[in-house]
Amino acid sequence: MRFPQSRVPDPAGAPALRWGILAPGGIAATFVTALRAHTRQQVVAVGSRSPDRAAAFAARHEIGRWYGSYTELVDDPAVQAVYVASPTGQHHEHTLLALAAGKHVLVEKSFALDAGQAREMATAARTAGLVLVEAMWTRFLPHVDVVDQLVRDGVLGSVETVLADHGQLLTPEAAPRLHRPDLGGGALLDLGVYPVAFADLVLGAPDRVTAVGGYADSGVDAQLSAVLRTGAAHAVVTTTLTARTPTTAAVCGTAGRVEIAADFYTPATLTLTTAAGRVDRPLDPIRGHDGLCFPAAHVAQLVADGRADSPVLPLATSVRMMETMDEIRRQLALD
Repeated sequence: MRFPQSRVPDPAGAPALRWGILAPGGIAATFVTALRAHTRQQVVAVGSRSPDRAAAFAARHEIGRWYGSYTELVDDPAVQAVYVASPTGQHHEHTLLALAAGKHVLVEKSFALDAGQAREMATAARTAGLVLVEAMWTRFLPHVDVVDQLVRDGVLGSVETVLADHGQLLTPEAAPRLHRPDLGGGALLDLGVYPVAFADLVLGAPDRVTAVGGYADSGVDAQLSAVLRTGAAHAVVTTTLTARTPTTAAVCGTAGRVEIAADFYTPATLTLTTAAGRVDRPLDPIRGHDGLCFPAAHVAQLVADGRADSPVLPLATSVRMMETMDEIRRQLALD
């Protein structure tokens, strides 16, 4: 008994694109570091609403050009693709801005605030013939591709239960953005999107959603749990801003189960248990948040191949995941 080989290409093999960074925050810094460590991608410009912030980011990461507005960034003819790293509440606006300027876009998760925005973004990309991919980086990681193969090849038998959680202790003082409803704060859109995306990978669209949750003083969702039913199979997903949870995942079927160790949404170890025994899969060479290089390399390959939609994470799937989260939010009475 052994694991299948990952089908994920080496990100160093993807042809280079010239990238512009829209919104130079913490995740953008991690993204630039990952690209330079593991790919041939070139970060050529950065844009912020604050000229000082853009200049400081450019100096720190040795980026040749910086701009004090997002419009200037997307209008730079040297920029081929834009990484949208702004808060979730601004993804719709900034993605449409970049697409209108003729740029391919990799937009941070969650894709948008709701499915309506997601559909507009997808339509704009299709109309323009440009690549638009949600940076749900977990879907692009080698160990998740291995899990996908185990499920699709029937190694686990009929999948009955999927389990996934993601909880962090993120107070208003430690993470003020996550406690602002206007920026798309709350547990679901920032943390819970990972368990929802994992459940979607394994089971597809749920035909029934049952959710419960609670709120922070700011009005954002602080904690929630949901059962996502697809046929006879159940996915149980949980997320919270109020405690550090195990942050693991598992797919359980009639012939076996595969467990993903913490943190399941990053490069992680796997354990496969069947009647034939138990086997472990160690960590891949690219570890931690360096895994952000995989979706960027994927976008570059799509552009080189002339493909407008990702076979790994199609736009229809990003819209579908937003529809699932919309229903969870509806049941929690979140605007």
